Amino acid sequence: MENRNEKILIVEDDSQIRNFISYSLKQAGFPYLTTGTAQGALSTLVSEQIDLMLLDLGLPDFDGMEVIKKVREWSEMPIIVVSARDQDKEKAAALDSGADDYLTKPFSATELLARIRVAIRHLHRAGGIKQQTSLAVGGLRIDFDKHLVYLDDAELHTTPMEYNLLVLFFRNIGKVLTTKYIVKEIYGAGYGTDTQALRTLMASLRRKIEKNPAKPRYILTEIGVGYRLADE
Repeated sequence: MENRNEKILIVEDDSQIRNFISYSLKQAGFPYLTTGTAQGALSTLVSEQIDLMLLDLGLPDFDGMEVIKKVREWSEMPIIVVSARDQDKEKAAALDSGADDYLTKPFSATELLARIRVAIRHLHRAGGIKQQTSLAVGGLRIDFDKHLVYLDDAELHTTPMEYNLLVLFFRNIGKVLTTKYIVKEIYGAGYGTDTQALRTLMASLRRKIEKNPAKPRYILTEIGVGYRLADE
């Protein structure tokens, strides 16, 4: 068992699920704290150094969505929603509110720990990302200083919009980005909710970076929610 330094807060009112998650984290070497209420979560975040939060939405005092919004007022810590709500609109709402990932119950310990590892890698990258001149995922690399994109060391020609879209994904490696968020960031807040332009842009970019655009390796579709740049 590897001992990890990242402390995780489990916010779950169902004792069986809370115990299952606690056991999984203990086996993986993660230190953790638990609470069954939204207020308990906020109090713990104020008093303890927490690196990542696993958050149920259906809490007894107030909705977990409000916890996300409150935390995002002062912290960028990774938040993984763990919920029985499996509707796409619920997932998109949580992600738009500031959650980094969404795991639907029931789930396995393997999947839970994989999502946690991705979120932690994203957390560690974020600390120095502004100082980095380039980032790579597999054979796909972006050079921020030169505004160039490479695939297997060969330079790719990208349009300004394609490059901006890739920058957005590389700034959020492993994180699910909703279509609403991407449209706002790429086209501006006043663009509206039409996603046709984004779908066209995404198809164009995938033709350039994917060997098989129908089975993408890099930019993955989260059905009904948005897209994610795969984390190695």
